[in-house]
Amino acid sequence: MPKTALYFYKDVAGKAPVVDWIKGLRRKERKVYAKCVARIDALATLGHELRRPIADYLRDGVHELRVRHGHVNYRILYFFHGQAVAILAHALTKKDKVPDADIERAIQRKEAFEKNPKQHTYNEEAENG
Repeated sequence: MPKTALYFYKDVAGKAPVVDWIKGLRRKERKVYAKCVARIDALATLGHELRRPIADYLRDGVHELRVRHGHVNYRILYFFHGQAVAILAHALTKKDKVPDADIERAIQRKEAFEKNPKQHTYNEEAENG
């Protein structure tokens, strides 16, 4: 099975919130970073085949990758854009449910990405020269 193409959402200011968050985890919480990267790799490998407990559907086309470390649930929110995946947002919660505000933020980013994928796709090589 070929890998699923992954894209990270970029806002109009050129910031990629999930990329920045993951880079911060790499510096501060290496175990969580490793778990999140493993989940993202599983998403790239399995795509639509990924199921609970690793991934789950939330609503309005938005799905979540699920990582637990200690008492904290780390969530990476994404959607399927054709055969690809666009990673939109992240959420932290001590509860099992993703906060509605985080889901709404992901939905807004999803809509922006769908309208103009080129403008909202983060490309690390292009962004860093």
